[in-house]
Amino acid sequence: MLGEQIGTLSGEMTGIRVLSTGGGHAVTEASFQATGKLLGADIKDMGTYESALQADGSLFGEGQGISMTEDGQTITWHGTGVGRFNESGGVDWRGAVFYETTAADFIRLNGTAAVFEFDTEGSGKVRGAIYEWK
Repeated sequence: MLGEQIGTLSGEMTGIRVLSTGGGHAVTEASFQATGKLLGADIKDMGTYESALQADGSLFGEGQGISMTEDGQTITWHGTGVGRFNESGGVDWRGAVFYETTAADFIRLNGTAAVFEFDTEGSGKVRGAIYEWK
């Protein structure tokens, strides 16, 4: 069951590169930086993900990153999702994300599955929402 919203992000892409085009399947890597909230705390977030173009035009992606608070607490994350190109030339992503941390304020995220909506625009802007999956 979808639980409470635990986070929001907004920011921009910081880099994109093509990793391979073998066999007619393009694989790209994209990085982003964002600010937002996680469990009510202000965070800076950065991540990199690889996406592979599928035969039906959708994308399959996997990524990882780190969220940091102003007082130095860190939370790492790993995510997997599927994407569809949108009208702006960006991609709308939907998937799952898993966190790891020793930070006391975020320890409840360990062992928690979360789902995300992460949308990119052709201009490079990104925004996302994260929900606990119960």
